[in-house]
Amino acid sequence: MRYAIIAIVTIGGSFAAVLTSTPAWVQPAPADASTTVELPSGDELFPGGSSADAINNNCLACHSADMVLNQPGLSKSTWESEVGKMIKVYRAPIDESDVPAIVDYLVKTKGKD
Repeated sequence: MRYAIIAIVTIGGSFAAVLTSTPAWVQPAPADASTTVELPSGDELFPGGSSADAINNNCLACHSADMVLNQPGLSKSTWESEVGKMIKVYRAPIDESDVPAIVDYLVKTKGKD
């Protein structure tokens, strides 16, 4: 029993020495580099005056107006599903009372019968 313990300590010590030595194939970490990216301004609001208030107040936090307005025309039920997905899946902080106005705006501007 005494030999078994000594053998384990010896093997363990050898294994620790292997782990602490630096292998020749290790390369230094690459240097950090700074990159500049120019994004479009995104200051544009959804057109429509007060009828666009709900979409301007909720959707511009994550989307540009151009991004939304360049989407294909969708049915009312599809727009309802898309707005619901933004709330449930992506956790968009949209007030439930604003959802009908957002959907109505999207159907009016990007709707498909």
